[in-house]
Amino acid sequence: MKKYVLDLTVRAVEHISQKHVLIRLTDSERLPDMVPGQFVEVRVDDSPATFLRRPISICYVDRAVNELWLLVAMVGDGTRRMGRLQAGDRLNCLLPLGNGFTMPGGDGASAATISRPLLVGGGVGVAPLLYLGAELKAQGVEPTFLLGARTGDDLLMLSYFNKYGRVCVTTEDGTEGERGFVTQHSLLAQEHFDMIYTCGPTPMMKAVARYARQQSTDCEASLENMMACGLGACLCCVEKTTEGNLCVCKDGPVFHISRLMWND
Repeated sequence: MKKYVLDLTVRAVEHISQKHVLIRLTDSERLPDMVPGQFVEVRVDDSPATFLRRPISICYVDRAVNELWLLVAMVGDGTRRMGRLQAGDRLNCLLPLGNGFTMPGGDGASAATISRPLLVGGGVGVAPLLYLGAELKAQGVEPTFLLGARTGDDLLMLSYFNKYGRVCVTTEDGTEGERGFVTQHSLLAQEHFDMIYTCGPTPMMKAVARYARQQSTDCEASLENMMACGLGACLCCVEKTTEGNLCVCKDGPVFHISRLMWND
C-alpha cells in the first residue's frame, strides 16, 4: 500500500479524559485508503525533547466527512503538545503504515469463517478496535467489544463503541462493569467466538492469547512495541517470532498469535 507524507489539518480536538484526546484530522484532498490495524507516524514540531515521530493507531476513518481520528494518550512532551493542538493547526503525518487485521472475506485461513468476532482492548489500546468494529459491522458482521481499564474514569469512547456492537466492560476497581481483568469477564465462560482481536498492554494481550489457545480460537494481536521510523529501518521495534526477529512496524503491528513467542 502506498505511503504518504501529508500536512493534515486539525478539524477538532476532543478532550475525552484528563489524559486522552481525540484528534480529528482532514485534508483538502481525499484521504488515502487505510485499513483497521494500521497506524501513522506523527511529527511533533516545536518540541526540543521530541526528535522522532510518534506512532499513533488509526482510531477511525470517516469517509463521509473525510476525517482521520487519532486517540492520543498524553504521556510525554510530544503527545502533550499534540493535546494542545487547536482547530486549524497542521499535523505532519506519515501514513498509512503497517499491516491490518484479517477481515471477513479477505486473505488468511480464518477470514471466510469470521461471523462472531470478539474485540478485546485495554487502556488506549482500544483505539484501533473502533475502526475495526465499524468495518466489521459494515460487512454485516456484528462485533462484541470487551473493554477494560483500571477505573470507570479510564474507560474511553464507550458511546462510540456502542454504535457498532455490544459492549462489555471490566474495571480493576469495579467502578463500572464487572470487577477484574478482561479475561475474567463472565462473557468468556458463557459464549463462544470464532475470532478474537486484541490490542492493549502486553500482559493483557498475552492473557487473551492464552484464552484463545485454550478455546482453539483464532486470535490476532496488535503489538505496541516502540516504533521510531515506522518503515523497518531502525530495528527498535523488533519482536521475536516463529519466523525469527521481525519488525513490528513493517511486518505487523498485527500478528496472529501462532507467530508470536507467547507460550510462557
